[in-house]
Amino acid sequence: MIVEKSQLIFHNFAIMKKVYLDNASTTQLRPEVIQEMTKVLSGDYGNPSSTHSIGRNAKSVLELSRKSIAKYLNSSAQEITFTSCGTEANNWILRSSVKDLKVKRIITSKIEHHAVLYVVQALQKEFEIQVDYVAIKPNGEIDITDLVELLSQETKTLVSLMHVNNEIGTVLDVDKVGRICEQHNALFHSDMVQSVGKTEIDLKALPIDFMVASAHKFHGPKGVGFAFVRKNSGLQPLFYGGEQEKGLRPGTEAVHQIAGMAKALEFSYANLETERQHISELKTYLVEQLEIEFPAFEINGIQDGFYTILNVLMPFSEDKTAMILFHLDMKGIAISRGSACQSGSIRPSHVLAEMLSNDDLKKPSLRISFSHYNTKQDIDLLIEGLKSI
Repeated sequence: MIVEKSQLIFHNFAIMKKVYLDNASTTQLRPEVIQEMTKVLSGDYGNPSSTHSIGRNAKSVLELSRKSIAKYLNSSAQEITFTSCGTEANNWILRSSVKDLKVKRIITSKIEHHAVLYVVQALQKEFEIQVDYVAIKPNGEIDITDLVELLSQETKTLVSLMHVNNEIGTVLDVDKVGRICEQHNALFHSDMVQSVGKTEIDLKALPIDFMVASAHKFHGPKGVGFAFVRKNSGLQPLFYGGEQEKGLRPGTEAVHQIAGMAKALEFSYANLETERQHISELKTYLVEQLEIEFPAFEINGIQDGFYTILNVLMPFSEDKTAMILFHLDMKGIAISRGSACQSGSIRPSHVLAEMLSNDDLKKPSLRISFSHYNTKQDIDLLIEGLKSI
């Protein structure tokens, strides 16, 4: 009898509609990306550093992918360097800026991704550089006035501020910050992991020295990303062992993943308008439903933040906080309380800790992040799931 009951539970869970609303953590692969990667894996298996025809074919796939990515971001192909992910690219840029470009000070914020924050802390210990954190407004935006004040010091400085915050969706005015950095002769690095493929980015027009992206955030494969490094920057490799990527990133390139990333970016920009419209409507619909069912809920950050992310403080008692994600998961609903890198932690989000009171930090805040694969039915199921808590 017990076996039959457990089988029934498993059967019900298996046929339950899965609702995936954790797209800021990772995204579903587009079918066209899987097709492209399969084609490259089976046909273009050569080492792109080999001089024979099979190697040259792989090299051609690699360089066409680089040109494709550069085209959509309006940069030159030689300014795109392939890495394993955004985290590696951030580590490389920040470390080489201090070690090789002789940066003496980094200005960042306490709401950056840990792929920046932890690197900066390590560099501070190792090289004894000065680290300043720009003030954060109560709505999670960067205080530009404070940034200008910090830049008034005459020290070789790199500013590292993310384009779209991965937890609350606040958007940095990259153009404005870039101009301010130019005026103060500071280098400017931006983690654009959450915005590449989801909004227009013109790297020729933007006054930016370095940016990073990761394929799995825009419906590409995991394990591959890229860095944009402005020409003649002087960056040196993070590690050594080969001449790949103009000697800046040794190791045989993952050609199939790079081709998949280029295809994912191509489709993201080809469908940008329609998908942005669809996702924006879903986000508006969710806010409307929350207002009806949970009128005491609050939005962390600003309501008109980036269209793919909504972070909400739910009016539930503290005792429900620990189990809320588990409860929703049992109903087939995937969301998170913050960065996926931190989701196993019981500590509150470092981003929300900068914005919320201690009392509010104990209540459940949920990060709901959308993609074009989501539907209104997904939102309805999420609301029903929240109502049953």
